[in-house]
Amino acid sequence: MFRSARGPMVWLVPLVVIALAAVLIGVVIVNQGPSDDGASAQESDSQSESESGDTDSGTEEVDLSFVEHRVEGDSRALGDVDAPVTLVMFSDYQCPYCASWNQDTLPAMMDYAERGDLRIEMRDLAVFGEESERAARAAYAAGLHDKYWEFHNAMFDGGEHPPKSELDDDSLVDTAKELGLDPTKFKGDMNSVDAHDDFEANADEGYSLGVSSTPTFVIGGKPLVGAQPTQEFVDAVDDALAEAEG
Repeated sequence: MFRSARGPMVWLVPLVVIALAAVLIGVVIVNQGPSDDGASAQESDSQSESESGDTDSGTEEVDLSFVEHRVEGDSRALGDVDAPVTLVMFSDYQCPYCASWNQDTLPAMMDYAERGDLRIEMRDLAVFGEESERAARAAYAAGLHDKYWEFHNAMFDGGEHPPKSELDDDSLVDTAKELGLDPTKFKGDMNSVDAHDDFEANADEGYSLGVSSTPTFVIGGKPLVGAQPTQEFVDAVDDALAEAEG
């Protein structure tokens, strides 16, 4: 399980958090084969085809809408801050299934966001270690200059994740330069105290929720684990919209 250095935040300790952990642990995970960069030893922490948690077991349904930040001007969010449904994604820049979801499913989710029906909020974690943390801090730095999504998509270009060799400081700065960012300013922002604090806050939130693998989602307050087929996400958003409309 991924753990941050700071441990869980006090405001995420209530019983609903324990319930979420039970839901996530109860999900059946089907892992795909190893990625091409040799990260297969850790790849079991990332899920591809997993079934959403069934409620037939008698477990009381949990409302996780409290994980929605809905902060105006959040560089890592797409869509109206007051959209009726929010999709929160816990992701890792070395996660192959996060990369495939970004390529295959994000465009469909963006269609909902453009219509005002959905807000998408990203939480960048480091399930795969320090290189992922560095990439998360780099994405934060890009966001300071309104380039978060451009940087995010560059990391997952073509539905592939970058190898560790391309997640060092110099490679991340080169990516920023390609996006038109000042390399010196970007590197300073990436390694700043604020960037580290921001990463730790996301890590604390993910750990406190019981998130131990990526991708993990909360859609309309309900958990969904793994890079499942796009239709699963379409159905989840449609169901949440119908519920929101009463």
